[in-house]
Order: sequence, then C-alpha cells, then structure tokens
Amino acid sequence: MADMEVQNLNELLQIRRDKLAELQEAGRDPFVITKYDVTHHSSDIRDNYDELEGKEVAIAGRMMSKRVMGKASFCNIQDLKGGIQCYVARDSIGEDPYKDFKKMDIGDIVGLKGQVFKTKTGEISIHASELTLLSKSLQILPEKYHGLTNTDMRYRQRYVDLIMNPEVKDTFIKRSKIISTIRRYLDGQGFMEVETPMLVANAGGAAARPFETHFNALDEDFKLRISLELYLKRLIVGGLERVYEIGRVFRNEGLDTRHNPEFTLMELYQAYTDYHGMMDLTENMFRYVAQEVLGSTKIVYNGIEMDLGKPFARITMVDAVKQYAGVDFNEIHTVEEARAAAKAHNVAYEERHGKGDILNLFFEEFCEEHMVQPTFVMDHPIEISPLTKMKPGNPDYVERFEFFMNGWEMANAYSELNDPIDQRRRFAKQEEQFAAGDEEANHTDEDFLNALEIGMPPTGGIGFGIDRMCMLLTDAAAIRDVLLFPTMKSQGAAKNEANNAAQAAAKEAREAEKIDFSKVEIEPLFADFVDFDTFSKSDFRAVKVLACEAVKKSKKLLQFTLDDGSGTPRTILSGIHAYYEPEELVGKTCIAITNLPPRPMMGIESCGMLLSAVHNEEGEEKLHLLMVDPHIPAGAKLY
Repeated sequence: MADMEVQNLNELLQIRRDKLAELQEAGRDPFVITKYDVTHHSSDIRDNYDELEGKEVAIAGRMMSKRVMGKASFCNIQDLKGGIQCYVARDSIGEDPYKDFKKMDIGDIVGLKGQVFKTKTGEISIHASELTLLSKSLQILPEKYHGLTNTDMRYRQRYVDLIMNPEVKDTFIKRSKIISTIRRYLDGQGFMEVETPMLVANAGGAAARPFETHFNALDEDFKLRISLELYLKRLIVGGLERVYEIGRVFRNEGLDTRHNPEFTLMELYQAYTDYHGMMDLTENMFRYVAQEVLGSTKIVYNGIEMDLGKPFARITMVDAVKQYAGVDFNEIHTVEEARAAAKAHNVAYEERHGKGDILNLFFEEFCEEHMVQPTFVMDHPIEISPLTKMKPGNPDYVERFEFFMNGWEMANAYSELNDPIDQRRRFAKQEEQFAAGDEEANHTDEDFLNALEIGMPPTGGIGFGIDRMCMLLTDAAAIRDVLLFPTMKSQGAAKNEANNAAQAAAKEAREAEKIDFSKVEIEPLFADFVDFDTFSKSDFRAVKVLACEAVKKSKKLLQFTLDDGSGTPRTILSGIHAYYEPEELVGKTCIAITNLPPRPMMGIESCGMLLSAVHNEEGEEKLHLLMVDPHIPAGAKLY
C-alpha cells in the first residue's frame, strides 16, 4: 500500500475514534447499552408485508449503506436474514437525532423503530421514528461492490467475510441445517447421541498421525483423537445398541482443498447388523438430508449433477480395478505378481506393501475419479482394514465399503471385527507396519481388546466426513469454505502484540548476525562440461503458484498448479513436503524448467521441474525452493 493510502486510512480510522470520544464525553457512549428489543428480522417484514404494512416494527443490525439527502435520507440495515431499506427523516426522528444519524458510519450497529411502508418505486421499507446507535465500528469495511475477495483474508477474518458476502452466511446456515437434519434422522431411527474423550492415551480407529500434547496435572502425554471408533464400540459392548457421535477429530497432516487438520466426523454403530445394513442407512440418510436441506434429491456440484434419488451403485474394489485399470486381481495370487502389475502400470508402491495394499493403490490411481454418482465400493483387502470382519470363505478381503460421490470418499463402513483373538493379531500386524515406517499405523489398545473379550455383538459401523458432505450440498470449492475458522498459518492480526515484538526483535537479530556456513556441505561442482547448445535447450521460466496440495497417499509429494504465462495451468509435482506446507507456497513466484517431457508420478503427470537448492548440514539434508521477486511476471524466460 502506498504511503499516501496508509496516511489516508489512518486519518479515517482516527475520525471514527474521535466520533466515539465525542459521544462518550456527551454521556452517550454506545458501549454502555446492554440490550435492544427486536421484534422482527428483515425477511420477516418482506415476507409478511400485507400483514405488517403501517405497523411499527423494531429491527437491529449493521448499517451497510447511507444516502444523506438534506432533511431526509436512506440507509440499509443488514441483520441475520438479509437487509432492508430504512427511510430516515429529520421531522420524524427529531433534529438532534438526525444530526447524530448523519455522523454515523458504515459498519455501525444500530437499532431502528418505525412503520412498514413501500416507497414510490415499490421497495418495502421502514419509515424510522427512532434510531439508536448500539455499537460504534472503529474499523472500515471492505469497499462495497468488490467486498472481501482476498481468499486468505476471508478465511482469517471470517467475521468480515460473513458481513460482506451473503452467500457465505447462507453456506453456514445450510451447514447448521445439514447437521441438525442428520441428528433428526438418526434420532428417528432409534440412535442415541453420545460424547467420547478427545484426549486419549492411544489414538486409534483410523490410519493417521495424531497430534500430541502434555497433561500437566497428571504429568502424562496424551494424544488428540483421530477417530471416534474404539470408544463407541466400547458402548456397544456395554449394551447401548445404537450410538452415534458428531465431533471434532484431529489428524496431523497437510492442508489442501479437502483436508483440514481438525474436522467434523460423524460415526455411528448399530448392533446386530452388518455393512449391508450400513449401506441401506447411508443411502436413506443422504437422500433424506438432501431433500430436507435442498428440497431435492438431485444436487449439482461444480456443474455436475448427482442423483441421490436413484439406487446407489455397488461395486467391489476388485471389479472396479478390473473395469478401469484392466487388471484382474482375482488372477493375481502373490505379492510378486502384484508388484509386477504395479510396475507395468506405473503405480508407485513401497517395499512394505502387500498384495492388498497394491490393489488399493490401483483403485486410488485408476478408479476414484470415476466414482462420481453415489457408489458403494465394497470388499477391501484385509491389509488396509485392521478393524473389519473377514469375508466368509475369502480371508484376503473384509466386509468393508467406502461411499463415493464426485470422486471423493464420503464415508467408510465395516462389519465390525468382534473377535478379540483376531483383533490382537491385526494389531500386531499394524505394529509391524509402524516399525517398518508407516507412521499412520494403528497401535495395540489393550482396554479395547478387554472390551471385545467381554463380548461385542455383531455390529455395523460407519464414519461420515461432515465437512465433505457440506461441500457437496453447498457447492463449495474447498473445505475451508465450509469451516468457519479453518486452520491457518499464524500471521499479522492472528498474533498478539508481544509475539509481534518478539518476532521483530528476532528478525533484527538475524539480520545483524553473520550467517555461519562452516558446517554446510554442498555437492562438488560437475567436472564434465555440457556444451552450450545442449544447455540452451532447457527452458527456464518464472511461474506463479496458483494452488498447492499434498498428493494423497504420498508423504513427500506436493502437487503444484502453476501459471507459466501460457494461459493453460501447468501441473508439476515436487518431493518437498518435508520442507514446506502447501498453503505457504500459494502465491509465490518460483523458477521451473518447462520443456521436460511429462513424467507420471503417483498416477499424475508432472510437466516440468521446480528448482530447489539443497545442501547437507551435520548429516541432514536441507532444501530451499527457489522463490524470486513477485514483480517478475509469469512466463518470464531466464537467460
């Protein structure tokens, strides 16, 4: 922002503070007011005009616009349910109150009483008889017509986003209706809502890394739960036959359009049924929620229509891979044969992966994107399902399904494993996987095993991602659009003054200190020469990072969507997730080689290479992505 703009802004902010001081000195401090009796909201007045015409109403809200025209003026008051025009005349409210009104600012919160009428142009309005300043706004709202459009600022200052963008408020009102509708449906099916611990000694029930914390009073380390499963199953053991919980869970993973480290999960468990019962429940519940919230069983997401009114498709994972990848895992009997198939189809796998893991990798790379219409993908391999009953007569697979829409996993369900001896074997396998480097593997939970030994009836269970359901039903592009306060990297107003001061001091210290490179090791310079013509064929370009997200099932890869100046977004994958989180790279200007042939990585074609600088320091590799001045335009060629 230019110095003149900053100066002008500071002057405007000071004027607002001066107005407040003037009111306080006159004994009319708005902040001492404790209540205001509201009789109607804006939409109530519009919807019931015939009944309310000529009657007095009292509304309260934020002043979003004001047109002063001599002795009579108009303003617009915005409340929970919209906005309404108000006619404010000197002769109606009095000379001094009218002077006070003219001094009010956009953003002030006011209470207004008056009669309902229509203007000459037919607009339903309120003819004010009394106006009260309830709260003075000391900040300036974003410019009216452009609103708050900076995505990062919208997420950080959601309170301003809700004021300036009505569709955002509608999204979160709809989210609230979705959750209340789910509760209503499950309550009608005889389910009981319960609450289970968030702080746990053993974070089990899912494949995810937990957050860890320390409980000072007990001097003991705890984890934040990654799932609701194991405690809810304990309640089934205890005889509560149908239970559910809607609550926050926490997974120590990256941020992207469909993942936030804390999110809302709904899990339910029903005794004396299986995963087929969970399919029926899922189909009926999704259909019910869509009808109640949207008024239709057809939803449109990103221009694609999905029909919840038709019977949901059902397909096994093996059949899906056979259909979309052309590989029949019924004909693959050993891990060696599975690895050979993976190599032939460029499916990346790890040495610890068994045949079932590789089947799942095939599904993720070749099939998920085709699961657009509501689809149950059934019968998963046992290797990736440590809490699920085996299929009778086929011990390589389990009675599990994932529910897909729009190519996204929306729910995960099992015929729950209730054999404590088999469950202990499964936990042991998971411990082996953890020792082999799988940080998301489950750990043995002795108390849960004890509960199973007490005896758990045959049970069906399912987990629903509430945030993804809200994304689909509100046509939201990213998970952050349906989270009121998504996780963000702290900066600016998000830090307190003490932290800012500490950072400033640290910055000065860094700038003052001399950087010590004595422990740095770099690769030796190339001894062989490359002729100039060969080198000049590499096309180095400045690129802007439009989007960045972690590649699913990869701990290293980030997927970049780049503006390379051509007008067509470019995708490049880079194995730098250990050094950067995706959100901190969006908007940066980097350097890439843009004329390399496409290279498939995890089923995604990477078209080029982003340049980084690497060195070793005390045996540890350090990496810095090359980022340059943002004034350099996308597509600028390096010579």
